[in-house]
Amino acid sequence: MVAYLDNAATTPMRPEAVEAMLPFLTEDFGNPSGSHPSARRARRAVDEAREAMAQVCGCEPGEIVFTSGGTEADNHAVFGIVERRGGSVVCSAVEHHAVLEPVEALGGRVVPVDEHGVIDLDALAAALDDSVTLVSVMLANNEVGTIQPLSEIAEIVRRRAPDAAFHSDAVQALTWLDVAGLCSPVDLLSLSAHKFGGPKGVGLLMVRSGVEPAPRLLGGGQERERRSGTHNVAGIVAMSVAAQSALRERTEVVRRVGRLRDRLADGLRLVPDAIETGVPLRDGVPDRSGKITGNCHFCFPGIEAEALLFLLEESGIHASAASACTSGAQDPSHVLAAMGVPRRAAKGSLRLSLGRETTDVDVELALEAVPAAVERLRMFR
Repeated sequence: MVAYLDNAATTPMRPEAVEAMLPFLTEDFGNPSGSHPSARRARRAVDEAREAMAQVCGCEPGEIVFTSGGTEADNHAVFGIVERRGGSVVCSAVEHHAVLEPVEALGGRVVPVDEHGVIDLDALAAALDDSVTLVSVMLANNEVGTIQPLSEIAEIVRRRAPDAAFHSDAVQALTWLDVAGLCSPVDLLSLSAHKFGGPKGVGLLMVRSGVEPAPRLLGGGQERERRSGTHNVAGIVAMSVAAQSALRERTEVVRRVGRLRDRLADGLRLVPDAIETGVPLRDGVPDRSGKITGNCHFCFPGIEAEALLFLLEESGIHASAASACTSGAQDPSHVLAAMGVPRRAAKGSLRLSLGRETTDVDVELALEAVPAAVERLRMFR
């Protein structure tokens, strides 16, 4: 039996999303940039998906730019704004590498976070001035699940750097949070379909009217010349269907998965020296309200994450140590380092990310396997 607890890396496709994309792989496969009937049908499907995703993001349909996923959307936001406007960029220290590396490549400023992964608002204010043209702060962290206070951040940006655009990577958020509401203050927004039951290889960048980052892909003039390239019609349609399903089910999924996550986390806190990452104690009780419901992140000092994952795989537990993009790296997570987690503890990190298909059986398997694996590894340290 396998317990899939790596939904932050990718989610299983929703059956309705698979069904929605099939006709555009087999029947209505025309290029939406064409003029004949099959092309027009494809174009109509893209337009309808654009309208659906605009409702999901809380914007106008013309403000949706379809991309190949979250990484392209993040890169487009950062590089595109600087190419268009010049100036400098600012981001938090816990951003996904798709934001952090472009910011560092441009010589931008990186703002620290507290021990729970929340951006330091005073440090953010100090980092802003008239030279800043873009601020990027993610809505929910991909490793520890911390939710950032975007409204407070937006107020500081408008006050300290009034000409700066505000971007948020919301790739991890759609299943768990009201993205349209929480991201209403932002100018640019990134999403990726495979994080909420859609296919890999498709996402979007929401661009508010009047912002307009310079295009990163040139050639065909698609997406109002903001992102050239033939549309992934099947993927775009499937993404819109998955997103609408995620919104309809969100309240029930958050309630059910929240119960499972709390049961899992409460059980793992009993492991000796276990550290539940990014969770403060309120009167001795863990307060997980500041992170997304699907995230359960721990550090186990004195063991190596790679060895832990190997033992968990033998037990049928599919999990990760950090971001799926970096889990093969030898150095501990930059997110944990920014939060001040000691290196000895960070090297024993474990991310168990639940999803809409997670069951009580999955949690039970993890509660059996993780403590046993940690104990076994500590015997040989």
